[in-house]
Amino acid sequence: MSSSLSNLLITSLLATTTAFAPQTPAPFSSRTSPLKVAVDTSDIKNGLTIELDGEPYKVMGFSIMKQARGAAKTTIKFKNLKRGTTIENTYRSGEKFETAEITRKPSQFTYEDESGNYFFMDNESFEEVMITSSQIEDQKKWISEGMELDLIYFKGEVIEVRVPSPYVYEVVETEPNMKGNTAQGYTKPAVLSCGATISVPGFVEQGSSIKVDTEKGEYIERV
Repeated sequence: MSSSLSNLLITSLLATTTAFAPQTPAPFSSRTSPLKVAVDTSDIKNGLTIELDGEPYKVMGFSIMKQARGAAKTTIKFKNLKRGTTIENTYRSGEKFETAEITRKPSQFTYEDESGNYFFMDNESFEEVMITSSQIEDQKKWISEGMELDLIYFKGEVIEVRVPSPYVYEVVETEPNMKGNTAQGYTKPAVLSCGATISVPGFVEQGSSIKVDTEKGEYIERV
């Protein structure tokens, strides 16, 4: 057999062996869930939910104190979303936290019973979910019949109700608009269809629909 033919056969055999050889797996790519990520003091913002000692805490406010020497310090006020209690801690610049792994489920408010319990329907499973009045102390004044909102779950338990913002409500009670009163910045109280009372401009009348910032509890505009 000629040397050239021998080389050709050896090359062919090597190619066949390589094709059927077990492939080396690609390095595993670790992907952190977008619902649970590491953050530090520079990422802190109002409304962020982090996990401390196995429980969910929501950032209610924070302030940064710069120092002439050394790193700045950040003081953060948290609300425990399971217990309703608040704490305030101070951290060095760059200290790290872990965001809470939460699940947001679109739901619809259906009714409130005589005991003050609130009932919602999960828009995906159609299951009924009951939440006590004490669990939604900060949000219940904005909840109106049939409202579409989000229930926030942590480890399978509802820890928060998030109403949409902005949201449109009807003004069910307010003072009449007095003719001739054109004072800039004149406001008056108005009771909304959800039961909350906010300040509105003097020209807003009973029966009007208005857009409200439910996070700040403020009037935005007339619809």
